[in-house]
Amino acid sequence: MTDAVARVKLGLADSLPLGNLDARRDWGFAGDYVKAMWLMLQQDHADDFVVATGVSHSVRDLVEVAFDHVGLDWHKHVRLDPAAQRQAEVDLLIGDASKARAALGWEPTVDFKGLIATMLDADLNRLAGPKSASIG
Repeated sequence: MTDAVARVKLGLADSLPLGNLDARRDWGFAGDYVKAMWLMLQQDHADDFVVATGVSHSVRDLVEVAFDHVGLDWHKHVRLDPAAQRQAEVDLLIGDASKARAALGWEPTVDFKGLIATMLDADLNRLAGPKSASIG
């Protein structure tokens, strides 16, 4: 989605077609998850852990944060597309990482807004080149 928002910001696209804006997910930073995996590998015994932020955000939340980051009104660019609806939509996906937090001392370090900003800035830089770092 951040790639599409970057394309809209740069004039490479005019809209972002989406299905269910109310679906909720537990989005987190891959770097945080890699750290959790590294901590798992340091344990004396193998075990199973859930790695998640424990906080859910809707697709609508993501769209609002992303378009706000680039100074655009998402209502003008997001269009609901029935073809983008998932046949077997799961309304809420959220993880409980309490075991990883207790046993590994792991905590996520990048919050939702920071994650979206990081992804969007990377997409802007990739699509427009190094000069796009100041966009937004």
